[in-house]
Amino acid sequence: MAIHEEQLRKVRRTALLLAALSLLIVLVSAYLRLDGAGLGCADWPACYGKLLTSEPQAPQFGIVRLLHRVTATLALLLACYLVWRCLRPQPIQPAARYASLLLLLMLALSALGIWSSDQRLSLVGFLNIMGGFGLVTFSWRVMLASRPLSMAATAPPKSVLLLLGVTSLSATVILGASIGASYAAVSCASVPHCNGVWWPSVEGWAALNPFVKLAGAARPDDPGGVTLHLLHRYSAAIALLLLGTAGVRALAHDATRSAAKVVLFLLLVELGLGALTVLSGFGLWLAVSHGVCAAALLAAVATLLRR
Repeated sequence: MAIHEEQLRKVRRTALLLAALSLLIVLVSAYLRLDGAGLGCADWPACYGKLLTSEPQAPQFGIVRLLHRVTATLALLLACYLVWRCLRPQPIQPAARYASLLLLLMLALSALGIWSSDQRLSLVGFLNIMGGFGLVTFSWRVMLASRPLSMAATAPPKSVLLLLGVTSLSATVILGASIGASYAAVSCASVPHCNGVWWPSVEGWAALNPFVKLAGAARPDDPGGVTLHLLHRYSAAIALLLLGTAGVRALAHDATRSAAKVVLFLLLVELGLGALTVLSGFGLWLAVSHGVCAAALLAAVATLLRR
C-alpha cells in the first residue's frame, strides 16, 4: 500500500508539471503562429496572412522559438517518464491509459512538424492547434486519475446538461481552431453580429472543409470566414448557457463546488477575452490569452466531470 501511494504521488507531481509545460507550449505556439501571421501588425489588416502568398520559408531561429523547442523536448521526455511511472511497479488505471494517449499525441505532433513550415496547409495548422489543447487535457486527466476521489458519495451524477455543455464547448474549440488555421480573423470585425450579418450564407459552409491549400488570408466579409466566426459564437453561446447552468447546479454539492466555481469563472473570462479580441482589432496578446484560457477551461471541465 505504501509503495502504491508513493507511486501515485510521483505520477501526480509529474502530470501536474507536464500540464504546466503543456499550457506553456500552447501559449508559445499561439504566439509564434499569430505573430507570424501578422496579427495586430502595424498596417493591419493589409499585412495579415502575407506569408501565405509566398513559398514556405525556413523558420527564423529566435529566443521564442528556442523556448518552444526546449519546452516541447522536455515535455516529451516527461511524458515518457510519466508512462513508465504509471506502469511500474504496478499499472495505475485509467492514468496509464491517459498517459499513453498523451505520449502518442506528442509523437504525432512531432511527426506533423515536417509539414508545419507550410502555413498554407490549413489542416496542418488545425491539427497543431487542437493537438496543443489535447496535451493540456490529457496531462491534466492523468493528474486527476491519480488522485483519490473525495466525497464521492455526495457528488451528483453526470447530468445530460453537463454532457451537452461539454459537447458544445468542444465544438466551439474546434471552430475557433478552424478560424486560426484558415486565417479568417479579418472576416469579422464586430460583436455580436459579423459586420451586420447574423446567419451564415449558403456558400460560406464550404469553409468547414479542412482539406484546402490557402492562397491568402480571408478577405473582410469573406463568406467562409463569416460562417466560421458566426458558428463559433453561436456554439460558444450554447456552451455558456449549458455549462453555466450545469456549473450553477454543481455549486450545491460539496464534491463539485470548487470545480464548478473555476468553470464558471473561466467561462466568463473566455467570453470576455473573445469579445475584446475582436473589438481591439485582434490584438496579439488578447488572441493568445483567448487560446490559453480555452485550454485551461477544458482542463477545468475535465475536473468537474471527474468529480
